[in-house]
Amino acid sequence: MLQFLLALLLAVLAVGLGVAGCATAAIRPVRGRFQPPRQIRMNVTGYCNCRECCSWHYNWYGRPTHASGPARGRRKVVGRTASGTRARLGTVAADSARYPMGTIIYVPGYGYGRVEDTGGAITGDALDLWFPSHARAETWGRQSLAVQVWLPK
Repeated sequence: MLQFLLALLLAVLAVGLGVAGCATAAIRPVRGRFQPPRQIRMNVTGYCNCRECCSWHYNWYGRPTHASGPARGRRKVVGRTASGTRARLGTVAADSARYPMGTIIYVPGYGYGRVEDTGGAITGDALDLWFPSHARAETWGRQSLAVQVWLPK
């Protein structure tokens, strides 16, 4: 019986890890769909889904709402990006006038990411990298880094 339970546990773990691996597909620039890479020095910060990073609060109904900006008072879906995707490792917020949605960016120490979000304070050559916790975002801090950028064609 113990061997059966151990085998069942290992099978569940194997399936779970396989599904998790599929859910985090690698972000890489595809040849022919992007312009040649450019190296740009940018101010890079970290953010998470928390109220402090994303400027939201609970209204008196207990629902998250935007705390500032043009959407102030409207319902906020926590964890959703400006492009409508779920925020995850590899999600990058940038100035959409300069770096359109879908732009691939390589940040040393973080890896590849895709521009899927915007932010009220993000203008010009600045990036926000998504982290799963506020502590990890704060640990990243604010850095000036030379990053590689692949703009969509």
